[in-house]
Amino acid sequence: MKKLDKRVVTPFLDRLQVIYAAMDRKYIKAAAHYNFNCTDCKDICCQTRFYHHTHIEYHFILEGFKTLDPGKKREIKSRALKVCRKSAELNQKGNPVRCMCPLNFDRLCVLYPFRPMICRLHGIPHELQKSAGNRIYAPGCGTFDNTCSEKSYFKFDRTPFYLEMADVENEFKQTAGITGRIKLTIAEMLSGLKLGAESEGLNK
Repeated sequence: MKKLDKRVVTPFLDRLQVIYAAMDRKYIKAAAHYNFNCTDCKDICCQTRFYHHTHIEYHFILEGFKTLDPGKKREIKSRALKVCRKSAELNQKGNPVRCMCPLNFDRLCVLYPFRPMICRLHGIPHELQKSAGNRIYAPGCGTFDNTCSEKSYFKFDRTPFYLEMADVENEFKQTAGITGRIKLTIAEMLSGLKLGAESEGLNK
């Protein structure tokens, strides 16, 4: 991932945070409707191998990472490398991959305000408008099904968020001269970082 001028990235990170805030508000409303929460969840979603597909979210994770102290950065990178190795090993054996995210400490995310979209929206049933007349409905997580499946449906349409994210991502890539797509887990994002003055991946 090439280094970018911070002046190029910052306006897009600001737009991303506005979208995230809207996501959070909608999620809170849905969670309140179902009386759903993740406290003491045994099937913690931080062990799920989520792939993230936007360059702008990758850079937002880097912004969060550089707020941590050097010791925490080293520990996270060590964890990320171990997760990547373990995931590769499980893949090779054809086994399910469930490894704790390297950002999870004592069941809490140390970069919670910087977490990507899928981490913010996971768990609650939602719908998505794929094309005219083609609406897809997706269930909640296992914990939701066990505790809230009998509650009436709360309309949680992710479509506007996905469209806004796509606009920000496309404009960011054009402005920054980025081509191609990414498909990375949090562990993969963090395992390759240099721990030093260049760890943030941005030029000051």
